[in-house]
Amino acid sequence: MAMLSLDFLDQWTVYLFGALVVLLSYQQWRLYQLRKESAKREELFRIVAENAADMIALVDVKGHRLYNSPAYERILGYSPAELAKTPIFEQIHPEDRYKVLEAGREARDTGVGKPLRYRVKHKNGKWRILESTANAIKNAEGDVEKLVIVNRDITDRRIAEEQLEHNSFHDALTGLPNRRLFLDRLQHSFVRAQRNTGYQYAILFVDLDGFKSYNDLLGPQAADEVIMEIGRRMAACLRQDDTVARAADKLPDSDVVLSRLGGDEFTILLESIKDPSDAMRVARRIQAAVAEPVKVEGQTIVPSASIGIALSAAPQEKAEDILHDAETAMRRAKSLGGSRSEVFDEGMHARAVSRLQLESELRTAFSQNQFRVYYHPIMHLQNKQTAGFEALVRWHHPQQGVISPNKFLNAAEDIGLLAAVGRWVSMQACRQLATWRAKYPNVDLHMAVNVSAKQFAHANFVGDIRDALQENRIEPARLHLEVSESIAMADATFSSNVFAQLSHLGIGLSLDDFGVGSSSLVWLRRFSIDTLKIDRSLVAGIPTDRSSADTVELITTLAHHLGLKVVAEGVESAVHLERLRKMACELGQGYFFAQPLDAEHAEEFLRQHRARAAAAE
Repeated sequence: MAMLSLDFLDQWTVYLFGALVVLLSYQQWRLYQLRKESAKREELFRIVAENAADMIALVDVKGHRLYNSPAYERILGYSPAELAKTPIFEQIHPEDRYKVLEAGREARDTGVGKPLRYRVKHKNGKWRILESTANAIKNAEGDVEKLVIVNRDITDRRIAEEQLEHNSFHDALTGLPNRRLFLDRLQHSFVRAQRNTGYQYAILFVDLDGFKSYNDLLGPQAADEVIMEIGRRMAACLRQDDTVARAADKLPDSDVVLSRLGGDEFTILLESIKDPSDAMRVARRIQAAVAEPVKVEGQTIVPSASIGIALSAAPQEKAEDILHDAETAMRRAKSLGGSRSEVFDEGMHARAVSRLQLESELRTAFSQNQFRVYYHPIMHLQNKQTAGFEALVRWHHPQQGVISPNKFLNAAEDIGLLAAVGRWVSMQACRQLATWRAKYPNVDLHMAVNVSAKQFAHANFVGDIRDALQENRIEPARLHLEVSESIAMADATFSSNVFAQLSHLGIGLSLDDFGVGSSSLVWLRRFSIDTLKIDRSLVAGIPTDRSSADTVELITTLAHHLGLKVVAEGVESAVHLERLRKMACELGQGYFFAQPLDAEHAEEFLRQHRARAAAAE
């Protein structure tokens, strides 16, 4: 019985061993088959890749190249050796690298790639546009270990698409925007103006005078050459980087759309204009550019243009209405003899012409020294003695006489003249103060000078003030610079830095027009100022308006708590003087004491007040 059991076990051992051998043999056979199938797949991949028109790449999960098909050399010019030593991302356009990284990450995470367009540098240095798709290859555990990337060069197709798109929105002859694109931009401006009442734009409708005669005389081909030349000239004189022209006749800081509607008609859209004179200025530039002689077919012609101007300030129901208004104004210009511009609205036309004349005369005024500095006395309110003067600019017009600054400062700022005028006033004021200090050494005088926003923001502002002081040997504390509350708070951090530099020089600083703006008390403490100047509108209400009187008293108390002095503008009566005295306001100026005076009369004012003070002593 025991022998039987052993024989039985030996027999089963043989069977199990045989089964194991068969299983191992099958596994080896299966592994061989898998390797054989893998080799076939790799061979098939190689055959497809090497014969494909598209570029096929195999990369690992870290983006390292494992394989690049021969199409890379044919399409991008790189040999396999060059590709092997060049990192993939060095060839991709810097602006496109992030989206390529993201596309690769998504393909690894999901196993599915999405179509992607990006730019790759050709060996010749030019950029090619590729359309790419990435697909994941997973290992036995289901993890992505490789990516197959198929790249198709679509550069020529994209160029063709862009050309078709360009042609649909641009004139074939001149390359300028056509009516379709112009009306689209006009609609945007129209909608913007409907939403924002402060936004203005203008349309210029330009028509060449007598163009039919050119066509009849020279023929259609030569007439086309004239149109192309006119288009080039108009585009050139509207460029915003035309610094030479802008210095002589400043163009508006606005976006400009020049288009050809057809035939000899052009239109110009000026967006974000500030004043009707901006449109007149552009029209003047256009007419000057058009009027230059043109040589064509061996002949010289002198073209001219009639221009109609329409402004968005006039009521319009739809965008096309303003274009019609501009065309109507152009017809009027032609009916008046051509070679001129007309504004659709007569009132705006008059204002635009007047503004342009003012700007021209201002340039002449500055070059011919027509500006003068007047001096408005600043008084000690308690004893009515002269504390100093505020320097104010006046324009001595040859025909109109003395013109106050509120009539020309805005125009001076628009043409870039205000900063230069401010520097000149500062120098003149310091020079006059030095003269008075030499004549009256015992008189304690200071000079206040207003600072414009452009002057305050100028890079050399602090240096200019330092130069004026040094040249005239003025103690810095005797010069007080007045900066309006609105200028100071426009960029409080910047203002604080400038104030600190001026304070370091020892210059007195006043915050002008205080009480009508929105100064933060936090910034008021940070500004290195020593004086608050209360706006005249508040002082004017002291006798009759309790609110104004309370506000002035509150400002005075606040200033004193902060260690600041107070100057009240607009002291026009004895009532003003008495009420301000009771509020302990130290200084004031206004017509109750004197109006702004030229240098000679200001000195006489100073002398008389000193004489009265001496007699009283």
